[in-house]
Amino acid sequence: MARIAYLLTQDRGGPVDVTTRLALAVADLGGHTVGIFGPPPARGGDSVRDVHHPIDVHRKGDLMARGRAREALRRWRPTIVHAQDRRAGLVVAGMQWLPGGPRAVLQTYHGVPDDVTEPWFRGVRGADGPSRYTRMVLAGDAAVAAASTRTVVPATAMGDFLHRRLRIPAGRIVHLDNGVVLPESTPPVGPVKRLLFVGLLVERKGLVDLLTALQHPGVLRDGVTLTVVGDGPARPAAERLAASPTLAGRVEFLGFRTDVPDLLAAHDALVLPSRMEQQPLVVAEAMGAGKPVLATDTGGVAEMLDVPGHQYLARPGDVESIAVALGRLLADPEPGRLGRALASRARRLYSVERSAAAHLEFYATLT
Repeated sequence: MARIAYLLTQDRGGPVDVTTRLALAVADLGGHTVGIFGPPPARGGDSVRDVHHPIDVHRKGDLMARGRAREALRRWRPTIVHAQDRRAGLVVAGMQWLPGGPRAVLQTYHGVPDDVTEPWFRGVRGADGPSRYTRMVLAGDAAVAAASTRTVVPATAMGDFLHRRLRIPAGRIVHLDNGVVLPESTPPVGPVKRLLFVGLLVERKGLVDLLTALQHPGVLRDGVTLTVVGDGPARPAAERLAASPTLAGRVEFLGFRTDVPDLLAAHDALVLPSRMEQQPLVVAEAMGAGKPVLATDTGGVAEMLDVPGHQYLARPGDVESIAVALGRLLADPEPGRLGRALASRARRLYSVERSAAAHLEFYATLT
C-alpha cells in the first residue's frame, strides 16, 4: 500500500485541474492513501477537502515556505511525492535522498516557459531561441530533473524536448497521458456552424490568428459564429478584430466560464490555433464530446488527434494555413463522423480513470 502525495504551488490552471482529478481517481481505485498538498484549489476544492493539506509557497526563492512544505510532507511520510508544477518540483527535489524520505520523487513537466517558440522547441536549425532568463529557468528545470527519480511528460514531443535540449536521459523520462472527465458524446448533425474557442486570451493561444483567418475571403459561410471563452491581455485586440465588417455580430466573448462541458455540447467544433501547447485538456474534452477539433500542429496536439480522416491541423502562427483548415472544416457535409472517431479515441486514451490506472501501474515499478 503506497502513500502518494501530490504537490502543487498554484491554485488554478490546467495542472491543478489534472492533479485534483487524478488524485481522486487514484483514491477511488483503492488500496492507496492519497494526499494533495498545496493551496486550496479554486475549482473543485470541495471535492478534495478530505485529502487536502494546506501549503503555500508563493515564490521560488521563499526558503522558509519551502522548508515548511518539505516538513509537512516529511511528517505525512509519503511513499511517493509527485510534484505537479515547476515550483513544486523545486520544493521537493532530492527529498528521496534524505533519511526517512519518500522512496521516489516525481515531477510532471506540464509546459515550457512562454517565450519558447514551436520551432526552437522542435529543434529547427536556426530558430530563434528564448530569452536569457528563460534559458536560466530551463537550466533549473534540468537540475530539478537530475534531483528527481523520474520526470513525467503528458506528450511524446515534450519528452523529446527534455532529452534533446535539457539533456535529461531518455530512461528517466516517462510518458503518462493527462486524464479528464469526459463529457457525453454529442457529435454535430450537419455542417459545422457554431465554433468554440476556449483558453487564456494571450498571444500564444492564437486567437488573433484565428480571427484574422476567419476574415479571409471565402472562409466564413452563412450562419457560422464563434464563441470565445476565456479572458486575458489579448482580449482588447481580439475584440477590435471581431468588430470588423466581416465578423461583426458573429463573435461573442463570454469571459471566464466554469461550464465548458455544457458549452461544448452546445457547439459544433472546437478551434484552438495555439502557437505553443503540450497536451491541451480542452482538446481532450472536446474529443470526448464528439466534436471535430481544428488545431495547430504544436506539442502533442497532432498525437492527440491521430484518427483517420482528420485534416484540420494548421501550422502554428500561420494565418493562411489556419484559413485553409477552416475552409475544409466548414465545408465538411458530415463532421459527425470525425467527432465520433475522436470520442472513441478520447475514451481509450484520455479518461481520468485510464490516466489513474496508468499512473498506479508506473508507481508500482518504483515501490
